Amino acid sequence: KQKQDLHKKSSEKIKELEDFIRRFSANASKSKQATSRKKLIDTLRPDELPVSSRKSPYISFKVKRPCGTNILTVKNLSYTLGDAVLFKNLSFSLEKKDKLAILAENTLAKTTLLSLLAGKLQPQTGTIEWGEGSVYDYFPKDNSEYFGKDTPLLDWLNEKNSGLDNQTLRGYLGRMLFSGDEAKKNVKVLSGGEKARAMFAKLMLSEGNVLLFDEPTDHLDLESISALNIGLSQFTDCLIMTSHDFELLNTVPNRFIEITPTGFREKRGSFEDFLGN
Repeated sequence: KQKQDLHKKSSEKIKELEDFIRRFSANASKSKQATSRKKLIDTLRPDELPVSSRKSPYISFKVKRPCGTNILTVKNLSYTLGDAVLFKNLSFSLEKKDKLAILAENTLAKTTLLSLLAGKLQPQTGTIEWGEGSVYDYFPKDNSEYFGKDTPLLDWLNEKNSGLDNQTLRGYLGRMLFSGDEAKKNVKVLSGGEKARAMFAKLMLSEGNVLLFDEPTDHLDLESISALNIGLSQFTDCLIMTSHDFELLNTVPNRFIEITPTGFREKRGSFEDFLGN
């Protein structure tokens, strides 16, 4: 940033000096000043800024069909793990354009709730009802079950989105920084960040109108976190998320539910509004 600022100031000063030289180089009384300014330009000429090798993915979640009136209704949901009560009598409904953040001191409580909503677990007590027009997709905190087979990444994505041609699939992988032969990498050897980007490609292709994200910034670099933040901010339908990333919580959700073993509280507005409540 400092180099960019210095480069900008030097370029502006050079332009000012060049304007003077053009105007007065033919003027005998000003020729010495013009010459001195030419020498000054040589000392001010900035070096070329290095081109950053860091690349950002392009994350954009489109919706095939918007949510209907009845999106999601949760009633009296409780879950106990051993002797620990994760949450009790949790009730809420999702409304159009809701971007809901789930907060809890117990990380397991948040992950369990997302797993219940995604159908990975069954409620012990209470009900979860998805509306007819709700098409949800899920980004789990632990995605190991998705990458257990010896499969090239392109084939993996094709299994999740059968019927699409390889060129389309490669396009989505390219947006997630898997270009050329990287699309043939075995999914078992992908790093944590690469697996997350592969999951984002899967979610983008599914075009669901309700997206569930459990700690999506884990394993991501700063460029990917920023790209995800933009993608979630621009998403036009509903999402439910958990995150420990302050910037994400402060810019994406418009509604918050904090769950505890004894109850829950909720508030609409910004994260700062919630913290100040």
